[in-house]
Amino acid sequence: MSEPHPFVTYLESLRENRAALARLRRGLGRPPGTVADMFPYVAPWVPADAPRALEDAHYLLAALFAAHPDAGGSGNMGEHFRRVVRDEPAAAGAVERRFTALLAAHPDDLPFHLRQAVGFLRSKGVPVDWQQLFADIRGWAQPDRPVQRRWARAFWGRSANEMQAAKED
Repeated sequence: MSEPHPFVTYLESLRENRAALARLRRGLGRPPGTVADMFPYVAPWVPADAPRALEDAHYLLAALFAAHPDAGGSGNMGEHFRRVVRDEPAAAGAVERRFTALLAAHPDDLPFHLRQAVGFLRSKGVPVDWQQLFADIRGWAQPDRPVQRRWARAFWGRSANEMQAAKED
């Protein structure tokens, strides 16, 4: 990942601000940009000439962050879900079904699926890499689906150690 995005850095500075997080959480389950309580926290960060999709990404990320502001996330959503499987191998089938539904999400349905995913990760104690998720939300609708492919490789792919072990067998 390149330079940290200032908007995400700002959200991370709100981790201990319970009032701000409560106001941002009001956006969960609502169309991005429709909850007035979020405006003071998000609107200053949206460029004046931003396309609607970019503006929506800001509101979506802010609401999701407020639902699970734990620090320490690293990697993309595929890596986060893989961590759940590693920690709970018996749940692998259910986690895979949940992750596959997320990967298949149409851009219009992404807020719903991400809300479910973030809630699931919160329940498992897995922090989210908010910088990476913001970049991924902004790239979700690309026709060649690079975000979804990266997430799939992270979830189902083999690590460098696994590939080395397979070569040695």
